[in-house]
Amino acid sequence: MAANDHPASNPMNVAEARVATDNPLLSERMGNIVVATLNRPAARNALSEEMIASLNELVASIAADKTVTALVIAARGPAFCAGHDLKQLTVRRSDADGGRAYFRHIMTLCSAMMQAIVNLPKPVIACVQGMASAAGCQLVATCDLAVAAERAAFATPGVDIGLFCSTPMVALSRNVPTKNAMEMLLTGEPVSARRAEAIGLVNRVVADGSELNAALDLARKVGGYSSRVVGIGKAAFYRQREMALADAYAYAAEVMTENMMLQDSKEGIGAFLEKRDPTWSE
Repeated sequence: MAANDHPASNPMNVAEARVATDNPLLSERMGNIVVATLNRPAARNALSEEMIASLNELVASIAADKTVTALVIAARGPAFCAGHDLKQLTVRRSDADGGRAYFRHIMTLCSAMMQAIVNLPKPVIACVQGMASAAGCQLVATCDLAVAAERAAFATPGVDIGLFCSTPMVALSRNVPTKNAMEMLLTGEPVSARRAEAIGLVNRVVADGSELNAALDLARKVGGYSSRVVGIGKAAFYRQREMALADAYAYAAEVMTENMMLQDSKEGIGAFLEKRDPTWSE
């Protein structure tokens, strides 16, 4: 991975820096935000084993870095991400087991990476400039927030090639209503950015070319609050969602009780009552 310790002065400088390397994943600091860029434009940013491993490594490093408040995942080229690297998978059909062990390895590795994004105690924002299909659509659905350009589109077209998008289905079905998810999965037809916004797959749609600025603005907004409190809230959101209603309320009440005991809660409430800006400890 390429890294730049000096914050870029504007998104154009960031874009120029991305072109300078052939690494499958680039990462750059922009103040307290990390911008990760999928960097296989000739392969439509397909998730090769190397790219998945690099994303996993980057997320782990961000989790350990208290100076990072948010992660933006963007991409180079006309496509955001075409899903798994089918050429890389197909070549392993010549293995003694027909590729079974390698296929399981890749699906497990990718699933672990997606879960690492969910478990990261910092907001992750997808910045989608083009088509996000199959595991690429899964990546968008896995992120906490998503900004899409008008030209972006989303699809789970595994049925077209005899490979149902079962792992993308996990994230997709947790983002959009059942019948919308099933239509995408069963027909493979792409949905527009505006349709994706309407069904809840993305948060907002912006003019083509402005998606990175919009994603960075959103990252600065959510990254401006107490990092510890945001981390607590993100973890609680995903955990309670899988619980029965009564269990979710009992769990959330305990989370809020512990949150109230934190210095940042005391500071935030005090600042609100005193009509001043809070000073967060983290």
